[in-house]
Amino acid sequence: MDRQSTSGKPGAESDPSGARAARPTSHDVARLAGVSQPTVSRAMRGDASVAEATRERVRSAALTLGYTPSEIGRSLVTRSTRTVGMVVTDLTNPFYPYLVAPLHDELADLGYRMVLLTERAEPGGGDAEGLRRLLDRSIDGVVLTTSTLDSAVPHELARHALPFVFLTRTVTGVAADSSVVDNVLGGSMVAAAITEYGHERIGAIFGPETTSTGRDRERGFRAGLAEAGVVLAPDAVRHGPFVPETGYRAMAELMALSQRPTAVFCGNDTVAIGALNASRGLGLDVPGDVSVVGFDDLPLANWEVFELTTVHQPMNEMARAAARLLVERTEGRVDNAKPRQLVFEPRLVIRRTLGRPGR
Repeated sequence: MDRQSTSGKPGAESDPSGARAARPTSHDVARLAGVSQPTVSRAMRGDASVAEATRERVRSAALTLGYTPSEIGRSLVTRSTRTVGMVVTDLTNPFYPYLVAPLHDELADLGYRMVLLTERAEPGGGDAEGLRRLLDRSIDGVVLTTSTLDSAVPHELARHALPFVFLTRTVTGVAADSSVVDNVLGGSMVAAAITEYGHERIGAIFGPETTSTGRDRERGFRAGLAEAGVVLAPDAVRHGPFVPETGYRAMAELMALSQRPTAVFCGNDTVAIGALNASRGLGLDVPGDVSVVGFDDLPLANWEVFELTTVHQPMNEMARAAARLLVERTEGRVDNAKPRQLVFEPRLVIRRTLGRPGR
């Protein structure tokens, strides 16, 4: 079989023994471009100190030779892998996959790769190996999306000086960059809408009290009801993980009360979907017998089978902003003593599942 000759390319001469030709090196590129090897390195990583004409000459030589910079070699020199880890431990929640694409795309635009890490990285328990992987310097920074309020991970990352950013959630007592929605405002918006529709017997299926999202949405909802002069009865409140099973089980319990609620606020859309499923199983009409409101505005919330009233949070913008915050932090372009907090405004989306009581 004929084999294309590579003679004439520096560093790529054919081996008479038939072994594979050697890969071209940065020294080969330097010779062909008529520059020094350090100039090749600077040009290939986009260093502004290299003139544009020189960069083009280097790129042309690299293309001619088929030269690709070694990421391993580059990381040894710069101590940067240009790789970011996204930590997601709650893969059962359909919310998080919608963060992956925009985060990945923004990082790619900034010249970084993203790896998805699913370890429950807690020291002294959970998955300590996961924490070790975060700290082994194979990544330049971390995006934390599912941290609980008592998580030790952000404290460990800060202690080891590994840059990180909170996305969607925060942890009390940790000074770090964050990109979140105003969950308190979102919760109060739901309370205002429900009471404006005339509901007085109201139930709530809040998220876990160990998360900033669960805590803040509950805080906002309670404050909104108080402002409207409506009392949230203790027996009409449930808490649980952000999963459909929480909504299904809690909705059945709320509908078994002697004074059952005419409207129920759920901590997120997946909980709300579980509540809707329970309502259907009980033969209840939504919103004729009970109204249901969620939080997040997942794409499936707008499906005809659900038409869920919910709170929209701009997931695309939040994820992209988190990527920019982290890259600026990893590249040392911000004051380390001043964490930045980006808080996005929520928006209430009224759909079929919210109506007036006893309609």
